[in-house]
Formats: sequence, C-alpha cells, structure tokens
Amino acid sequence: MAGNSWPYFDPEYENLSIKINPPRVSIDNTTCKDCTLIKVDSMNRPGILLEVVQILTDLDLTITKAYISSDGGWFMDVFHVTDQQGNKITDSKTIDFIEKALGPKGYTKDGSKSWPEKRVGMHSLGEHTAIELVGRDRPGLLSEISAVLANLHFNVVAAEVWTHNRRTACVLYVNDNTTCHAVDDPSRLSTMEEQLKNILRGCEDDEKVGCTSFSMGITHVDRRLHQMMLADRDYEGVTLATETDYPPLEPKITVDRCEEKGYSVVSVKCKDRAKLMFDIVCTLTDMQYVVFHANISSDGPYASQGLSLELCAKDRVGLLSEVTRVFRENGLSVTRAGVTTVGEQAMNVFYMSDASGNPVDTKTIETLRKEIGQTMMLNVKKIPTSAEAAEASGCTKTSFVFGSLLERFLA
Repeated sequence: MAGNSWPYFDPEYENLSIKINPPRVSIDNTTCKDCTLIKVDSMNRPGILLEVVQILTDLDLTITKAYISSDGGWFMDVFHVTDQQGNKITDSKTIDFIEKALGPKGYTKDGSKSWPEKRVGMHSLGEHTAIELVGRDRPGLLSEISAVLANLHFNVVAAEVWTHNRRTACVLYVNDNTTCHAVDDPSRLSTMEEQLKNILRGCEDDEKVGCTSFSMGITHVDRRLHQMMLADRDYEGVTLATETDYPPLEPKITVDRCEEKGYSVVSVKCKDRAKLMFDIVCTLTDMQYVVFHANISSDGPYASQGLSLELCAKDRVGLLSEVTRVFRENGLSVTRAGVTTVGEQAMNVFYMSDASGNPVDTKTIETLRKEIGQTMMLNVKKIPTSAEAAEASGCTKTSFVFGSLLERFLA
C-alpha cells in the first residue's frame, strides 16, 4: 500500500489575498491647507496598523489626526501628517518612499516587509555589537555606562535610552574603537558584560535589579524597548487615572466595556508629543489587543517634556562619555536619549530634568552652553512649564476600540 499522502498546499496561498487586493496608498496635498493626508487601504492582517505607524514615525513625521477602521477583512486608515516644522510633506523622495513602503512593493514574496527600518542587532548598523541593558534608574547612570565602555575601548555608534517609573532600558550599538568592527572576543565581551551589570546593580546583589544581554535579533529598536520595559514590569505601582485624579493636562484614561459588541473602548486625553501614537499602538499590540476603530486628534504641535538638548559634533571615541559626564556634574538626569552617527557626524538628542525630576533652570542651561557649546553645535529647547503655555503647546485626544496599561508613554 502506498505511504500516507497529504493534500497539496500552495505556500503562496496565504499571500493570495494581498496579490489579488494589493495595498493602495494615496498621498493628498490638496484637501487640507496645513497638512498632508496619507490614505492606506489594504487587506487586514495582524500588526498592520503598527507597521504603518512605525514607517511614518521612522520618517520623523508628526501625526496630528488619524481615522482608523479595520473591521472585517479590510484595513482603511487616513493619517494627517506634517514634517518636524509643521509643514506639508512635499519632498519627492519622501513621498516616493512612503508609497513604496506602504504599497505592494513594500512586501517580499513571503509577505514580509522589504523596506529598511530601525533595527536592533548586529546586521542593522553594519559591523556593530548591540547591547541591551535594563536596570534601576538613577542620576548619572548613562554617564557611568558610557565611561565603562570608553575605558574598555568600545565606541558607542548609536543608542536609544528610555526611563520610566525609576527603571531604565537602553540599546547600545558599539564597536572596537581601533578597528571600527564588531567585537567578537569572548573575554572582552564577558568583561564588558560584568562591569555593566555591576553599574546597573550598584550596591545591590539582586539579579533582578539590573541585567545585560547581547541582542542578535532584528526587531525595530523602539519596539524592542517597549518589549524590554514590559518584560521588566516597569508599569507596576502605576494606577489608572479618572477624570478627578489628575490636575489639568495630566493623562486621563477611561476604559468602557461594550458587552453587546464584544469589545472595549479606551479613551485617552494627554499632552501630545513626538511618537505618542506609535508608543500607544506598540503597547497595545504587545499586549495582544487588536484595534478595530480609532480616532486620534491633536489640538496643536507636539510638545516634549522637560529640556530637549540637541548636539551635533564630529564623532570621536569617548564623545558620549564626555557629554554625559558634563550632565552628571551639573546634577542633570537623562530621561530619554537618542544617539546616532551619520558618516563622521554624531547627532544626539537628550531629554533632561534635574535630579528631582523638575525642569532645568536657566543658570544650568547657560553652564551647559559654556562647557559643551565650545566644541560642538548645541541647540537647547526649553518647554513651557506654566499651565497656560502647556495648554497652548497641544493636547491629544485619542479613542481606541479595545484595552489598558498606557501611563508609561503618556506621562
């Protein structure tokens, strides 16, 4: 008797719907006078909303409004976007990239994305080693980490740093400061790992206080930081707010259950800022919630909290260690940071507060200008602290049909 036989299964079947109904992307610069409308229609599938928002966020575009509908098998979204200066998207290369990345050419034969993204891992930035750190936050921590790497002859090529609820997570891309290649010497890597663990733990021996690992994945870097913070349970001790819990402009979140329709409605009102929509969608996706409908509206341009410090200088070994040492010596804390290197230029953005979490005073800002501004381009953006000024800087109102746990990225 012949052996068992199985029905033939075409591996291309799962992607047949995409081939029959390829994504359609429309970029409209005529309907609205102050923003560009990006319309995306495609077959619905898990994670598609996060992919679209991720691409727009990676291009540093600001989403001022969005209308999202993904009931049934079809995904139909409209995004109102501007560039960082609040202008329409008119650059032909940017428009071409959006059309290709979100359209049918943005997918390979197996249905995966074919366009580059901000990746974590040794293949994302060439021959670099990616290090993931999670630990208890404290003033001067980034300075201590940078000093350890500089002393071990590692050069920081790029980095993303987040802090929340007295916890910190960061992804650092490093290479050897002599060869400019990834370090594969087990002894050097082990020494670096142990010293970084000691920095993260401080005087405590508890393994959970801080941990270090080497990333080999290809996850989007901001998505990876979400995953690291979620795994670290940084949200513990944070409670949901009601309308009376917070003073004006603080996050307000309500969750209503629609029993007859089988879903929940999450309403969020908070001060707007860069990447807010990406952070919310990423959080909900990682919690395995599916967005059926959403309505996002911002009353003004986004506003970052605290002090934003933008640095541009010729890259050199120990630059990050030098800059963060100045921050530490002036009693400043880094609440979030993005470090990138383009060619020979280092372009870094730090979000700062004082050691108590309060806004940085004018005297300290002038000190930073004198100490750092002599050797590199320095741009200081101080965010208004009064209620009236903060109100004017913009507030976002968001309504999602689905779950909870959003304070981490709204505060």
